[in-house]
Amino acid sequence: MTSSSDTKLGTDTKLGSDTKIGRVLGGVLSAAIVISATAIGLMVLHQVNSYPRTDDSEILANFIGIAPQVEGPILRLNVRDNQFVKPGELLYEIDDRPFRYALENAVSEQAALEGQISDERRRIAALVSAVSVSQANIHGSEADVTRYAAAVDQARADVANAEQGVSRANAEWTYANNNLHRIEPLLVKQFVTVDQVDRARTSEISESQALKQAQSQLRLAQAGLQSSLAQQQRSGAMLVQSQAQHEQAQNAVTTLEPLVNQRGARASAVETARYNLNNCRVYAPFAARVTNLTISEGAYAHIGQQVFTLIDARTWWAVANFREGQLQHIAPGMRAEVYVMSKPDVRFTGVVDSVGFGVTPDADVVGRLGAVLPDVQRTLNWVHLATRFPVRVRVENPPQELFRVSESAVVVIRGL
Repeated sequence: MTSSSDTKLGTDTKLGSDTKIGRVLGGVLSAAIVISATAIGLMVLHQVNSYPRTDDSEILANFIGIAPQVEGPILRLNVRDNQFVKPGELLYEIDDRPFRYALENAVSEQAALEGQISDERRRIAALVSAVSVSQANIHGSEADVTRYAAAVDQARADVANAEQGVSRANAEWTYANNNLHRIEPLLVKQFVTVDQVDRARTSEISESQALKQAQSQLRLAQAGLQSSLAQQQRSGAMLVQSQAQHEQAQNAVTTLEPLVNQRGARASAVETARYNLNNCRVYAPFAARVTNLTISEGAYAHIGQQVFTLIDARTWWAVANFREGQLQHIAPGMRAEVYVMSKPDVRFTGVVDSVGFGVTPDADVVGRLGAVLPDVQRTLNWVHLATRFPVRVRVENPPQELFRVSESAVVVIRGL
């Protein structure tokens, strides 16, 4: 009896001790779980804040529409849809015959203008020579006028001298004649000798001849004066004629300026024609991927009308949309990791190029922005979603055969 009570008491004591130990262990385990969960949460929060991650991203690249700058039928299409082309590779070729003919015509017109300029230069040189000749004629006529004026003055002086000679000869003849007539009557009365009368008669005859000679000299001098006056008038007329010819020659001389001014237009026409001819062959401006090719050879290409699209394969971006609360941990120049959905096990490295500063306002939040006043809708949204801004990440060394425009991607920002 005593032994059974002692045994029961020992059993109850042992059970109470085990229960207490279990409670202690449960508390410790619960505390460890809470601490671990808190630590894991803090680690996740730190990871999310320090290394923002989003799967709301797409792969993008620049692309351009290839449109011809000249029009005409496509004779040769050198690419196929989705083909990769290298820089300078021929894409397509337009019929160049009209543009080749236009270039030949422009070159011909330019050569014709140069020939016309050369001919005009020769003609102007001849006209300038005529001006020089007329100028020389003017100088010669002026010299003749001066010479004949001097001859007129000399002739006038000769006339004056001849008139004086006539006057002197006339006076001497008159004296000799009077003396003869005075002494002839005295011969009868023998107041004079015959010899004196003969000398007086001889003197009168000599003075008469001298008078006639002086008169002849006067008439000759007067004729010389008239001749000199006539020559002076003729030289004056020649001077006027030479001056008129000189003025006419000067007016006939033209300039090359109107023709030379056409050189720019002709050269521009040649360059334009050559430019159009060169644009008949379209080459790839950069390494690219051909897409949206929906035409074939024989199609008529129109100026500015897109033929197909080229995706610039030189640079690829992952445009990731991050929540506005994460932007404080993202800055240009940070390293990033990019994963594409077509090959999620391959990691690509990248660099943050830029962080977006604007997106289209949400009409449910701010209403519609009108020209007069904003139109704010009277609605109440219980859940307010954070705005996302695009972050552009440039992918380093992307494989050309894997990246595609608008391909889904995951972006992780790793910091500086």
